[in-house]
Amino acid sequence: MKKKLQIVAIVVVLLLILDQVIKVYIKTSFHPEEHRYLIGSWFSAHYTENQGMAFGTTFGAAIWHKLALSIFRVIAIIFIAYYLIKEARKGAKLSFLIALGFIWAGATGNLLDSMFYDFFFNFNPCVHFNRLEGSKVMADCKYLGTIEVRHRGFLLGNVVDMFQFNVAWPKWVPYLGGGQVFPAIFNVADASITVGVATLIIGQRSFFPKNKSLNPENEEVLGDKA
Repeated sequence: MKKKLQIVAIVVVLLLILDQVIKVYIKTSFHPEEHRYLIGSWFSAHYTENQGMAFGTTFGAAIWHKLALSIFRVIAIIFIAYYLIKEARKGAKLSFLIALGFIWAGATGNLLDSMFYDFFFNFNPCVHFNRLEGSKVMADCKYLGTIEVRHRGFLLGNVVDMFQFNVAWPKWVPYLGGGQVFPAIFNVADASITVGVATLIIGQRSFFPKNKSLNPENEEVLGDKA
């Protein structure tokens, strides 16, 4: 059990470091909405931030909306850590534990943004991802005047996103033709959660085998035949 948990811990730490290093690099080296191609023209870095959930999903304008999301992440992280250790003690497969580790690392990576980034980076009220209509938090923008912006502080920060696939559906595809196959902008933490969940779904039969226990009568019959 100890060796398995050590391997999972290494994977988690590496994912967290990679996630945070890339985010800090993007925030300090890119301008908001700056776009740079990474692999050909189909995969790029596009700096933006989101105030809600993974892949830029929004959540609401009130301060309790963001706090509720961050607190949910904290609870989820604690639960996943508890469940991971519990399953390790029961002798779960290493691949199953690593999949849980990917999910744990992803949730933690995005939570770190919300917890600390507002204290380490300057706030620009003029950037669109910092504006939030209905927040009742006012700030002065030299381009727009007095505007409503998002709430700031511990557990209230934005999550940094940067990776984007630039692949469109063929125009002949009904309803989807010409649109982006995957328009969301994401980060390493989002990708970690996706990989972890996909691994659990694909390997569910291996990870959660059905217990086919025999009843006493069947055991007696089999014993007689033996």
